[in-house]
Amino acid sequence: MSGRARDIAFHYDVSNDFYALFLDRRMVYTCAYYRDPAGDLETAQADKLDLVCRKLRLAPDERFLDLGCGWGALVQWAAQHWNVAAEGVTLSRAQATWGNDAIRRAGLASRARIVRADWRAVAPERPYDKIAAVGLIEHVGVAHYRDYFALAHRVLAPGGLFLNHGITHRAGTRRSSEMEFLSRHVFPGGELCDLGTIVAGIDRAGFEVVDVEDLGPHYARTTRQWVERLQQHEARARALVSERTYRTFLVYLAAASVAFEEGALALHQVVGARRGRARTITTREEVYASVTSARAAIRETPAPRRARVP
Repeated sequence: MSGRARDIAFHYDVSNDFYALFLDRRMVYTCAYYRDPAGDLETAQADKLDLVCRKLRLAPDERFLDLGCGWGALVQWAAQHWNVAAEGVTLSRAQATWGNDAIRRAGLASRARIVRADWRAVAPERPYDKIAAVGLIEHVGVAHYRDYFALAHRVLAPGGLFLNHGITHRAGTRRSSEMEFLSRHVFPGGELCDLGTIVAGIDRAGFEVVDVEDLGPHYARTTRQWVERLQQHEARARALVSERTYRTFLVYLAAASVAFEEGALALHQVVGARRGRARTITTREEVYASVTSARAAIRETPAPRRARVP
């Protein structure tokens, strides 16, 4: 097992049952999107999945790739609600197994799948139309950003869109005891940077940066709700993992919530377009349409032919 695979397994292969205690039913382990500031986690995570799909302007039969797909919620959502051929990549064995089982149960195996592989190994026979990387960049390492963004640009079709969703900190932030704790006990191999470095990297790779949004306050509420849900299942959590693991997760999630509330950490979604087609006028009205309206639009669209997994 490579060092990167060991780092991923250290955190994500703890126990699917443990993560299910505090995540939503789709097992989304990234920032939710609260259209209602006091909303519940389940709804907010569904809204986040749909927000990503709308920012990418997914269309029926397109080839969609989710780099670092976790348990596959976005892969399944895109295939089910946006009628695309969706593929996800994760290094975690536990996540890949759980996600493919969920895809089969949903009857989506003909147009969605999760592959256990390193993002660097992605080499499709033909380019993807849209790519998302939600919560992957924290594991890439700043030294590898050039390769990471170049890979996304290389496997994306001309005119395609790439959405990078990741935690950022302020420029000039020094390594602290909190960061040391995270890298040693929570996310070995993980590394954060500032928004400017990410935007510059996407630009240098050949993308046109077309949209940037900070969702930091949304992550403050997400992590706070994760803490509350984990505490509600304290006995079950302690039966599934060690006392140390349980307490470590409580500390890191609570600390993250405070950091996002105070602005020490942020969560940025950056969308880049691969040049190659004439630019057209667009607005954010379509992106921020209500989820209900978006779903209604999908239902009114003539049924597309069944897209196959790439």
